[in-house]
Amino acid sequence: MPRVLTIPQAPKFPPSSPCHACIIEAMIELTIPGRGPLRLQHLVTDVNGTLALDGMLMDGLTERIASLRDRLVVHLLTADTHNGQSIIDRQLDLTATRLTAGEEQAQKRLYVEQLGADSVVAIGQGANDALMLKAAALGICVMSPEGTAAETLIACDIIVPNIMAAFDLLDKPLRIVATLRK
Repeated sequence: MPRVLTIPQAPKFPPSSPCHACIIEAMIELTIPGRGPLRLQHLVTDVNGTLALDGMLMDGLTERIASLRDRLVVHLLTADTHNGQSIIDRQLDLTATRLTAGEEQAQKRLYVEQLGADSVVAIGQGANDALMLKAAALGICVMSPEGTAAETLIACDIIVPNIMAAFDLLDKPLRIVATLRK
């Protein structure tokens, strides 16, 4: 049985806050012909193999992830295979949710479902990412130098050559429309 994961909540602003009136719900919204609308509010991504190679954050990702944070709430999920997640957390100014050993696929799927799967874009490449990509409104599988699991390729909506190409899709969402329209 997978454990219940605690999902960090977005900050709440009191009505008296000067920012309260100016906050508009951040999201990426698009309509895909033959599929319907997507209203993406959360990016849930695996770390090792997806954002990190051999436990070290890939070059250029600090800036790319920071640039997405005005549109999506970013969530990192990791089994911390290389025991270096605390360094990556500091580099990204985020705190990853650490998974417990065993049933990692189910833990990742549950995390996406608890957020509201229809508002999640998920990115991954390992076998433990397959159910998360399948559950999310949009699942993106990256081809990784560490390898990419066949079941994850089958579970996703889009396959890209690397993590930068995945972030390019989120920066230019009409590419998603062009890829998935029927």
